[in-house]
Amino acid sequence: MSVTIDIAGLPTERITFAPSPLAELCMALHALSQPAHHPGLASWTTATAAALDRSLAERLLEAEFMWRSSFSDIFMAFAGVPGGTGRPAATLAEELDVLDRMDDERFVMAALEHCWLALYNEGGGPSPLRDPAARAKALEVAAARGPRQLEFSVRLLDDTAGVRVWLRRLLEDCDEAFFAETWQRIEAQQAADARHKTQVLRRKGLAAVLQEVSPALSVDEGRTVITADKMVNGSATATDPAAGPGLVFVPTHFGWPHLLVLHAPGWMPVVHYPLGSPELPAPGSVELLQRRMEALAHPMRMQLCRSLARAPYTTSELATVYGITAPEVSRHLSALKKAGLLRTRRQGRYAQHQLDLAAVARIGSDFIEGILR
Repeated sequence: MSVTIDIAGLPTERITFAPSPLAELCMALHALSQPAHHPGLASWTTATAAALDRSLAERLLEAEFMWRSSFSDIFMAFAGVPGGTGRPAATLAEELDVLDRMDDERFVMAALEHCWLALYNEGGGPSPLRDPAARAKALEVAAARGPRQLEFSVRLLDDTAGVRVWLRRLLEDCDEAFFAETWQRIEAQQAADARHKTQVLRRKGLAAVLQEVSPALSVDEGRTVITADKMVNGSATATDPAAGPGLVFVPTHFGWPHLLVLHAPGWMPVVHYPLGSPELPAPGSVELLQRRMEALAHPMRMQLCRSLARAPYTTSELATVYGITAPEVSRHLSALKKAGLLRTRRQGRYAQHQLDLAAVARIGSDFIEGILR
């Protein structure tokens, strides 16, 4: 599973690194609504939530499905307004101005993105502003999320202009309440990171800078496709005439463990990447995580791990302990070794095997990182 970005023929100067205050506000709102996803931000989320005005907190609940379980593309409006610069603006107010220029149909489709996740690569299907069946489907999905989401979705479809004004005021109030002060503290570091990665791109090339962005990103030898290792399938092109040529990388302090790839048709692709992770070490691949979980799911391998976690054993010793043949033991050990869960050392003419407890301990954190990436 992965998201790919076609960059065939894309010149280096059309690959941009830049902070986005609106995108970062989205991630800050997500952290507030899902603090368990972000244990390293506990002090910030606790203090900020405690200081929120009750009225503002209630208003945030009305629209939180745009940042709680999925991330609405409206927070990267710079990538979805044809004829724009294709880059984030310097201030939140300027980015909100760009959002105001987005047409109603694109705004509504992006705001209700959670209703179209299965159709994301196809652009979400017909517009619920024009198609009765699409409207009914959007409201059905919203109703399943709860009465607040249904009420907001009805308002959005019936009074799009009014909701757009309401949403802008909500985000401006968030800026006044907590985000302006937070952005002032982190913007300089994000700008410095963007400059650094731009220099790495120019001096060392795309493969080198992608590794600095995230170990989950890679590019093929022909420099035609960027692949993001995620538990979702999708594709985009950075040379789509409808979106305008280009690819933008946006840093975030609030994003870990999420590595987001905007790949909606007609939008410029964007990679929203976290700046480091104080909580957990660098992520393993989704494929390796799946291999490790499958290796440990077998009942006999679970029993073998009980012994291998305590001391090193040879194949014949394990065969004797568990009453199975040595070839059977070898097959099970081979599965554990391919999954990177086993260490082997030679003692004379004997090979001793032992479970790599550090690798096993990583599975829980890797699983969390993998499914949230």
